[in-house]
Amino acid sequence: MADVNGTWLGTYWQLGTPTRFEIALIQSGNTLSGNVLDDCYLGEARLQGKVVGRSISFIKRYITTSSAAITYTGTISEDENYMHGEWNIGRWNFGAWEARRDSDNLVIDLQKSKALETLKS
Repeated sequence: MADVNGTWLGTYWQLGTPTRFEIALIQSGNTLSGNVLDDCYLGEARLQGKVVGRSISFIKRYITTSSAAITYTGTISEDENYMHGEWNIGRWNFGAWEARRDSDNLVIDLQKSKALETLKS
């Protein structure tokens, strides 16, 4: 079973628009819990889920902005530093997501990416 404990930086896409997020995961056996902070108006969310082998699945619920349950499913890389998959809210609202373990380089990359997006605006 993969170990996903720790902090991850990621992106999900909705209608082609990327949203960055930070996720702190706590894994006990195959049970998963944690907090998510989206870099948009939706803000903070909590999650509960599971890890089975290299598969991850969890349900994310925003604390204040929306009560809709968002289901995430995905695959964890062999080195346990990357995961990706799909999210959905019901049948009609869905997209891709990915996350990498947090490191100084990833934070710098995220800051550079945000700066480039700001310059393009």
